[in-house]
Amino acid sequence: MFALFLSACLAKDPGACRDFKVPIDTEGGPLSCMFQAPQMFGRWSAEHPGWTISKWRCGAATEDKI
Repeated sequence: MFALFLSACLAKDPGACRDFKVPIDTEGGPLSCMFQAPQMFGRWSAEHPGWTISKWRCGAATEDKI
C-alpha cells in the first residue's frame, strides 16, 4: 500500500505549514499512486479548507518520515 505525503500551508498564513500522510488504497506501484494523486488532492482539499498543498510525493504507507 502507498501513501500520499503532503506539505500544506494555511492560505491566510503561508508560514504556518504542516505535513500530512494520506493512505491510498492501490494494488499498483508508485506510478499508480501518482495517477491517483490529483483526485486525492481534490478530496483532501475539500476536507481541509483553508489549506494549500505546496508539495507532495508518493511513498510506502509504512514510512514514518513525512
